[in-house]
Amino acid sequence: MQRSDSAGRRWFITGVSTGFGREMARVLVEGGNQVIGTVRRAEQRAELEAERIDTILMDVNDTAQVEAAVAEVQARLGGVDILVNNAGFGQTGAAEALSMDEFRAVMETNFFGAVAVTRAFLPQLREAGGTIVNISSMAGLIGFGGMSAYNASKFALEGFSEALAEEVAPFGVKVLIVEPGAFRTDFSGRSIRNASNRVVAYSGTQAGEIGNQMGQYHGSEPGDPVKAVKAIIAAVETDAPPLRLALGADAVAGIEGKIGRLNQDLAAWRDTSVATAFDAA
Repeated sequence: MQRSDSAGRRWFITGVSTGFGREMARVLVEGGNQVIGTVRRAEQRAELEAERIDTILMDVNDTAQVEAAVAEVQARLGGVDILVNNAGFGQTGAAEALSMDEFRAVMETNFFGAVAVTRAFLPQLREAGGTIVNISSMAGLIGFGGMSAYNASKFALEGFSEALAEEVAPFGVKVLIVEPGAFRTDFSGRSIRNASNRVVAYSGTQAGEIGNQMGQYHGSEPGDPVKAVKAIIAAVETDAPPLRLALGADAVAGIEGKIGRLNQDLAAWRDTSVATAFDAA
């Protein structure tokens, strides 16, 4: 059942300069909601505010900026009803080709950044209730060759989100994990980084070529981002939102395949798995 008071709610969305964040902010503002979104560069603000999207400067990796943003949101809106952790980027490259700095960079933004923002808003959410929306990916459940660093960041976000959902449920706070497939945003364009190093041995394999493949795919992805954000908003506005929301036929098929493979492994190795207890005295 959809809430009757959905319009006029207070949303804080990280990363509204492009992609899902921007489309979500547009749809919410048009629906009469109060929205504050974050951008990392001052020159990005004018275009967004021309669309009536209020913004603040904040990098999820800057603790001082995150703390200042929480205070500013409290002053301007009196708090938030829905926090959306959307800021992030993609990273391609075989694990052997990626530097440790590249691994750490994607973890810092996609995982630790989301954790930092969530922790900063938790005191007020615990006090008044609300919803935390963490934008993951089908890659948060399914590993893809050439995406190990990105997979790691989204797998970590999903584990954090599952545990967080149990921790905050007693306070009336809900957690929604969003798992999109391929949507026509900037993810495969400006929001993707390719490994700075190239290991020739991976040439011709998915791990070695996925960066080029995604670049060629950019602009022809099947998913409509406006429909995606409307689906997210609809899930938030139900009385019983799911823990996970897959978006796109590719995400649904991929996740169903992953569940099938898990069940096959469990069934094939069940006897071995359960025979590991101490023998009865």
